[in-house]
Amino acid sequence: MEQINDIQVVPCTSSNYLKPFRVHYSQNGTKKSWDFMRTHDSVSVLIFNTTSHCFVLVKQFRPAVYMCEWERTKPKAPDSGEQATEEKEGAAVGGEETPPGSVGMTYELCAGLVDKADLSLEEIARQEVLEECGYDVPVAKLRRITSYRSGVGVTGAKQTMFYAEVSDENCVGEGGGEPQEGELIEVVKVPLHEAMTFAYDESIPKTMGVIFSFIWFHNNMSPKYKISTNV
Repeated sequence: MEQINDIQVVPCTSSNYLKPFRVHYSQNGTKKSWDFMRTHDSVSVLIFNTTSHCFVLVKQFRPAVYMCEWERTKPKAPDSGEQATEEKEGAAVGGEETPPGSVGMTYELCAGLVDKADLSLEEIARQEVLEECGYDVPVAKLRRITSYRSGVGVTGAKQTMFYAEVSDENCVGEGGGEPQEGELIEVVKVPLHEAMTFAYDESIPKTMGVIFSFIWFHNNMSPKYKISTNV
């Protein structure tokens, strides 16, 4: 899963997932411009296994994270303009010394795009839990936590977060995502008593959704189980 090679940076002329725009507007009499991406809204699910008292996360390779880390660590070219031109035209970078694939791996909540008009948010969330983590959760068992805007400086897309309790009896498959959609996902379990240590460990790459949801669980669900999340 962490074997990443044959990297090539090319222009993105079209995409099913994002569209770049530049908006011009006037705010309090001052003319402004802003570049942004139009993207899909999404759902995410905090999954707690009541049999093993652990959270169920997903781990996957994120090219955007990988490229950001690579750009941050690689030596700067003497002529930045020349470098930008090269990247714009498309540059194969497989021959350069690149970071290990592990720097692009992130721990995340089970999540998915809101791209099915005929399904409710709950139905999409249920589908993602089944595909990515292998648990069959009835829609009625999904608890809506909240919704929020993510990437407000670039996308402004809305994500709706749910909570689902599962048991080993709900596990009907291995998960791992849909290979035909290019997904390659590892299911990861985080014991409840290690949750907050995991959340605040900066050496573990994770999304803000993981941190926020663990805190939400500590504040709202831990008293129910009378167990500590190690805060």
